[in-house]
Amino acid sequence: MLKQELQQKLQQKLSPQQIQLMKLVQLPTVAFEQRVKEEMEENPALEDQPDYEEDDLFKDNSDELYNDEMEERDSIDDIEINVDEYLSDDEFPSYKSYTNNYSADDDEKSIPYAQGTTFYDHLKEQLHMFRLDEQDLTLADFLIGNLDEDGYLRREVRSIVDDLAFNLNISTTEEHLTHLLEDYIQRLSPTGVGARDLKECLLLQLKRKTQTDEVELAYELINQSFDSFAKKHYKKLLKKFDIDEEELRNAIEEIEGLNPKPGKAFGGNTKIIEHIVPDFTIRIIEGELELTLNGRNAPQLHVSRQYAEMFDTYKKSENKNKEQKKAVLFVKQKLDAAKWFIEAIQQRQNTLMATMTAIMNYQKDYFLTGDDRDIRPMILKDIAEIVDMDISTISRVANSKYVNTPYGTFLIKELFSESMTNDDGEEVSTREIKKILSEIVENENKRKPLTDEKLAKQLKENGYSIARRTVAKYREQLNIPVARLRKEI
Repeated sequence: MLKQELQQKLQQKLSPQQIQLMKLVQLPTVAFEQRVKEEMEENPALEDQPDYEEDDLFKDNSDELYNDEMEERDSIDDIEINVDEYLSDDEFPSYKSYTNNYSADDDEKSIPYAQGTTFYDHLKEQLHMFRLDEQDLTLADFLIGNLDEDGYLRREVRSIVDDLAFNLNISTTEEHLTHLLEDYIQRLSPTGVGARDLKECLLLQLKRKTQTDEVELAYELINQSFDSFAKKHYKKLLKKFDIDEEELRNAIEEIEGLNPKPGKAFGGNTKIIEHIVPDFTIRIIEGELELTLNGRNAPQLHVSRQYAEMFDTYKKSENKNKEQKKAVLFVKQKLDAAKWFIEAIQQRQNTLMATMTAIMNYQKDYFLTGDDRDIRPMILKDIAEIVDMDISTISRVANSKYVNTPYGTFLIKELFSESMTNDDGEEVSTREIKKILSEIVENENKRKPLTDEKLAKQLKENGYSIARRTVAKYREQLNIPVARLRKEI
């Protein structure tokens, strides 16, 4: 049985322009530059630095377009094009002013990178100095290729034997590969490469050091009691090796001077170094804060002169045929896209500046002093209410943008923190509590480091009543190890 009914629904949908704006807002400076380049490649109606002066060629002519009927596409008849909407008499886009007049000296310069030898090529160059036959050289090269960026061989030798059989059709044994690893690869520089775990890496380095009493004791500590040493069970070590604290301290100093990741010590490593490009800069000028937006966030975009001339040609044409109208419709679509993109850039600058200005004013005391204790509790809702924007918009700005301050460059989201109430009834930022926690740990007696329970007691004495579990959470967030691992002789 068929049934027909009528329903009313209220739905909220984002327009393509709103979606485009949200995507642009969340992009940091470098990604935004790339997005602008992509848009210019896709849309020929966009140009960055025009070499012409836009005039009034097309004034009062938009009404002449698309007045004739077309049988194939009736929708074209209903479209009106106002050329003045796409052209501007001012060659300097209005949104450029939101950079607070950046000078040429403030432009970010690209950093050149010098090409050098990679970590793996460095090892292979040394390996080829050994007198090895062709097959052993191939096997050793394959082993080097299986080292990770730290210089360790994390894989099982048995798995490498299988890979050689399937990929290179070379049959070998675990014993032979182990021989090549221990007798050749582990002799390469930097010392410690080819180790299968941390213990072996440290032992390899201690073997290559000048053998003194301290080095020999350090070797025995690692070789015989690595677990006890890693867990800092110093009393057990003193008793087992029948040594005093001074001897143990000297041996520990030798071990602490070793490199647990020898692969990272090579300057030509293939790992890409990421350079942070700040989106904002905050300066202190005569006791007042000044906020500037990175000039690379405001490209100078204009409508292409070539596309504008197409409208001029169409205007002067007496016989406007069907093909010309189709071409003009295509041009209009490109100009619409260009106009929307330029407007989205302008709205992006407004959003970024409004949001960061509100954050800067909210945290004015911190930006003037740089002391974490001056950071006010601040959540996304606080800033959203000030700038009258949605919380999701503030989140997009805070999660991906960096600000350069006199005290360093950091993510804006690091300024956001929850609040807690101290014993005086004042709301304080959790960042302030973490700062005090770090200072307590830094000043503690390293021979008897404070447990989480004692840390909670110390914080309470300073006016912050926090549970032990919360202290443990903050300690982990600060990458501070437990008391046992902070112990020193």
